[in-house]
Amino acid sequence: MNDVMGIVYTSKDDLTLRELTSQRAVAAIPVAGRYRIIDFTLSNLVNSGVRNVGIIAQKNYHSLMDHLGSGKEWDLHTRNNGLFILPPFLTRENGGEYSGLVEALRANFDYLRRSQQKYAILTNSDYIMNASFEPMIRQHIDTGADITMMYKKVSATNIEFSRSQHSEHTFIDVDEDNVVRDMEINPNAANYDNLALDIVIVKRTLLIHLIDQAVAHGAKSFNDDILRPFIRSGSLKVMACRMDGYYSRIETIKHYFRFNLDLLNYDVRRELFGTMPIYTKTRDEVPAVYRAGAQVRNSLVADGCIIEGNVENSVLFRGVHVARGANIKNSIIMQDGSIEEFVELENVILDKDVTVRSHGRLIAPSQYPIVIGKNVTL
Repeated sequence: MNDVMGIVYTSKDDLTLRELTSQRAVAAIPVAGRYRIIDFTLSNLVNSGVRNVGIIAQKNYHSLMDHLGSGKEWDLHTRNNGLFILPPFLTRENGGEYSGLVEALRANFDYLRRSQQKYAILTNSDYIMNASFEPMIRQHIDTGADITMMYKKVSATNIEFSRSQHSEHTFIDVDEDNVVRDMEINPNAANYDNLALDIVIVKRTLLIHLIDQAVAHGAKSFNDDILRPFIRSGSLKVMACRMDGYYSRIETIKHYFRFNLDLLNYDVRRELFGTMPIYTKTRDEVPAVYRAGAQVRNSLVADGCIIEGNVENSVLFRGVHVARGANIKNSIIMQDGSIEEFVELENVILDKDVTVRSHGRLIAPSQYPIVIGKNVTL
C-alpha cells in the first residue's frame, strides 16, 4: 500500500492513568512484558503495507522518541518515506499540548503537504489490537467513499469507559450498505452498538481541505466538528468498515491492570498475537533464570528475569529480580524492578526501576491496584 500514509495522534497525559503518564506519553506506556502501547498501532500500519508514518507527539514525548528511535524495528528507517516524529510547537500558553486532532493536524500541514501518498489513515495510539487495515483501504477505494471509519460491535450497555475530559467515545449508526447515518459522541446511553475506533481513512488532499476549513471556523474536534456534521447532512460519503477480533483501549489504571492480567489467558494471547507480528524495540537479554525453590504459576516472565521466590498470576517485564521468600500475586512489575527477600505484593503495579526492600508489604483490592511510579525505592 505505497499510496497510503499513516498519521498517529498520541493522546494527552491523563490523570486517570496517574503515575504511568507523569513522565511519558500514553503511547509509551509499557504493556505485556516487553511492548509499548504504540507498538500495536505501528505494527498494524506496517503489516498493512504503510511505509510513511508520522507520529504527532505531545508533551512528555522523550520516552516515546527513545523507544521509536529511527523506526528500524518497524522497517521504517528507509531513505524515502519512513518514520517521522512530529513534536509539538511549545509556547507559554499551550505547554506542548494540542486542543484536539484538528489543531494537531493544522500544526503539521507541512508534513501533510510534502507527503506524496493519495490516502491518509488517521489513528489514535491508546488502543491494543492486531488487525490489518487492508480491508478498510480496499473498501474505501472500491466504494468511492470520502471517509471510511473503522468500528467494532460492542454491548454499549456493558462497556466501561473513562469519564475523563480527554476521553471521547463515539457510536455510529451503520446501514446495510455500510454507510454511516448518524453519530453519537459521549452519550450517557448509546442508541447504537457500533463503537468507532478513532481510525479513519481519507484522501490526503481532502483532509488538508477539511482541516483548513475547520480551523477557519474555530473547530477543534475532528469527530464533533467535522465528521458528525457531514454524516448528518450527507454532503460527504462516510462509510464504515467493521473490525472483528480483540480490542482494548487503555484509558484508566483499571483498564491497564485488567488488560495485562487478561494476557495470562491463552485464548486472549492467541487472539492478540497469533495473527500478524507485533514489532517492538529489541533488547538483548539472556533467558529468564529460575533458581532452586522458585515457584511460578500462570505468569508471563520476560527475558533477563531472575526468579528465586514465588510468582502467581503476574506479568514480569525484562530484567526483574524476585529474591527468595518473596511472594508476588496478581501484579505487574515493569523493567528492572527489584523485589527483595520476603516481600509480599498483591494487586500492585510497579513502574520501571522500582525497588521494594526486604519484608515490604503492598496489598490492595483488585478493583484499585496500587501504582508506584518510576525510580522509587520503598
